[in-house]
Amino acid sequence: MAKKIVETPLMKQYLEIKAKHPDAVLLFRVGDFYETFSEDAITASEILGITLTKRANGSAAHVELAGFPHHALDTYLPKLVRAGKRVAICDQLEDPKQTKKLVKRGITELVTPGVVLGDNVLKNKENNYLAAVYLTDNGLGSISLLDISTGEFLVSEGTNEHLDKLLSSYLPKEVLVERKARGAFDRTFAYRGFVFEVEDWTFAVENNRQKLQNQLGVKSLKGLGLENKRLSIASAGAILNYLELTSHNELGHITTLRSIDRLGTMRLDSFTFRSLEILQPMSYEGGKSLLDVLDATVTPMGGRLLRHWLSFPLIELPEIHRRQQVVAALVRDAELRRTLGEHMMGIGDLERMASKVALGRISPRETRVIAHSLRSTAQIASLLSKAEGEELHRMAERFETNEEVILDIERSLTDEPPIALGRGAVIASGINEELDELRNLSSHGKDYLVHLQDRESRKAGIPLKIAFNNVFGYYVEVRSQHTKSVPETWTRKQTLVGAERYIFPELKEYEEKILGAEERIAAIEARLYSELIARLSRHIQLLQRNARTLAELDCLVSFASCAEANRYVCPVVDEGTVLDIKQGRHPVIEKQLPFGESYVPNDVHLDQKETQIMVITGPNMSGKSALLRQTALITLLAQIGSFVPAEAAHIGLVDGIFTRVGASDNISRGESTFMVEMQEAASILNNLSDRSLILFDELGRGTSTYDGISIAWAIIEYLHDNRHGRPKTLFATHYHELNDLENRLERVKNFNVSAREIEGKMLFLRKLIPGGSEHSFGIQVARLGGMPQSITQRATEILVQLEEAHIHEVTGLGTEIKITKAKKPSTTTTEGVQGVQMSFFQLDDPVLSDIRERLLRVDINSLTPLEALNKLCEIQRLLTTPQ
Repeated sequence: MAKKIVETPLMKQYLEIKAKHPDAVLLFRVGDFYETFSEDAITASEILGITLTKRANGSAAHVELAGFPHHALDTYLPKLVRAGKRVAICDQLEDPKQTKKLVKRGITELVTPGVVLGDNVLKNKENNYLAAVYLTDNGLGSISLLDISTGEFLVSEGTNEHLDKLLSSYLPKEVLVERKARGAFDRTFAYRGFVFEVEDWTFAVENNRQKLQNQLGVKSLKGLGLENKRLSIASAGAILNYLELTSHNELGHITTLRSIDRLGTMRLDSFTFRSLEILQPMSYEGGKSLLDVLDATVTPMGGRLLRHWLSFPLIELPEIHRRQQVVAALVRDAELRRTLGEHMMGIGDLERMASKVALGRISPRETRVIAHSLRSTAQIASLLSKAEGEELHRMAERFETNEEVILDIERSLTDEPPIALGRGAVIASGINEELDELRNLSSHGKDYLVHLQDRESRKAGIPLKIAFNNVFGYYVEVRSQHTKSVPETWTRKQTLVGAERYIFPELKEYEEKILGAEERIAAIEARLYSELIARLSRHIQLLQRNARTLAELDCLVSFASCAEANRYVCPVVDEGTVLDIKQGRHPVIEKQLPFGESYVPNDVHLDQKETQIMVITGPNMSGKSALLRQTALITLLAQIGSFVPAEAAHIGLVDGIFTRVGASDNISRGESTFMVEMQEAASILNNLSDRSLILFDELGRGTSTYDGISIAWAIIEYLHDNRHGRPKTLFATHYHELNDLENRLERVKNFNVSAREIEGKMLFLRKLIPGGSEHSFGIQVARLGGMPQSITQRATEILVQLEEAHIHEVTGLGTEIKITKAKKPSTTTTEGVQGVQMSFFQLDDPVLSDIRERLLRVDINSLTPLEALNKLCEIQRLLTTPQ
């Protein structure tokens, strides 16, 4: 329960403002400090590491207090936002010196994780999206995304699965949902970022339709293809409503709303996107993503666009080929690539600076950077127009340079303007005659004061000093022993220990003139700078178009640099259905190998006539998972227009990549590892097409051996005989029984990732060769994992007996398997049980019967060392617990 705060005039004002944004941390400007009170103070002190104090608040009441200097806002605000807090900034709206009443205060900005403009919070190469998700009862919905820092405004509608993929790809920093839909959102999506609940009216369709039309300057939404898309209108309008609620009203840079869907891009579901580690590694301890390897961009716009390209690979051949042609030309011309990189390195974030122009928040220094960036853009266009390659020439034509805009900025601003108005000269000389005169007065003021001090000192015949402070302005200071010689026209203003301070008419006149000059200079500079930004705001779309073209060029130069550095080749991408990779490599793993080691490349060939499904066997650690993932990543790289890590590659257009790899659960929803595995497999099988690429890794291990084999067997048959087409499939497994499918299904082929056991030691060759493997080498891998020797020795004895009794047919269920006693009996101790002597057929002993059942349920191939030790401990407890 919130503590009641006693309402002094200041606290009454605070409470009135706080009531407007009760869920935000309110930074309340008091003099030179931003203060927080009560629960906000407790929160701020914990996040910011600042001191929490208490202050008397009338009637013996106390309230928690925590604050920081106002000039430290840029230091503390990012910490609050990154902690997922909404922050309301309340400033003084009038000069305290100009009023004797309580200073007027008001919210000047509401900063939330998804609505951020400060460079100190934003990441250069990442978009900062605010999302609004609108859900219906029939499994459909819509999502809108806005990056207010760039003006990018997107909308899409579709199934919940589609929305989940967009949430995983765009990674919004904040999501808006209806208050009544919060529970459904949490149950439906894996998003775990900051979610803010809004009232139902925020998504009202008709109100939002008008709001969108007003913002975009259109009479209807037909031209955007959204006239009848009520779900899209609901979510897109909710974004604009939220901006209004958070006091963001200058939105001139948001000029269009783009509809996004799967048309023209490859399908990647959210699990595939995460498991392929495209944008971020699943393990952050030294892990790398595909983005980390591929990103050699030098501009913030390029870095953001690369993330988008990786999230949405193309399925449109003309655009893929266009990108390939540009990359190929840049690979051939290393000097051009180097020169372009140098020019782009000096270009600022034109996309975000264009937004700041529209918002009126751009600094003088950034404005000067715009002029420099446009000059560099013109040089880049000239270089491209002279280079070899038709696509380079077309790209040069897309750049728009406006010499008038550049000259206007260069003429108006000083060569090195300050970061903000009032921190130095902003407007260049020769722009305004009055400004030049005032500056001359101000700059020569020091000389005048020196002259005045010398003259008055000689006249009075005493030493004196002329100085300035904020309380008295300019004054003359005289030591006490000389005060008798002070002229009668001087007026005493202050007595100090050992000195007196005076003023006289000429000094007061000078003070009024010089202080007036500084105020006038500030006012003229502010007006002229505001006029410059107003002129520049008419060219926002020019800045945005140049930013997009620069971002694209930066990505393609990055592809070329990566191809040159890592020996990538240009793949053939066509309408065919063959996927043929010669000596392919995993782009991330090969960069992380220890010094001196090289990645073992492999060939992969899939088609729809002979090798539609590859069943791949081999032990753990042999490289099966790496092979599956590298095939997917090579395909993805090919379809974003990049070169690929291989000696050669022929990629028939793939419209979707689906993976089922790794183990995961969702305990919060009551879903086990096996349930999640089956749900993900079902999603793949229900959404595949003739052009899909499917990767299954160890499917079915979460249940009993024969259940798993049966499910895996049936899935392969389904993929082979599917009426929707023949999706290309890699199926890695430890179920050697599946090798029999090669003899039963004409387009199934067996392969194995080779490994050898030499003198009890494992040698992983990591080479894919035809034919199935009959061994998983699980016990050998357990030994490498540090399993106690007594356990691996006993496991070997049991394995031999199991293999001797095993009938090599999947239908051989129910065969009695007898396990003999351990060869070397030992006694049970409190330290552990080693080689316990038992018979699994002593059915009159319930303890041993229980142990027998537990051991038979263990899948040794999937057992980790820790799980094995836990199992051993469990058996020991059964034997030592009194019955």
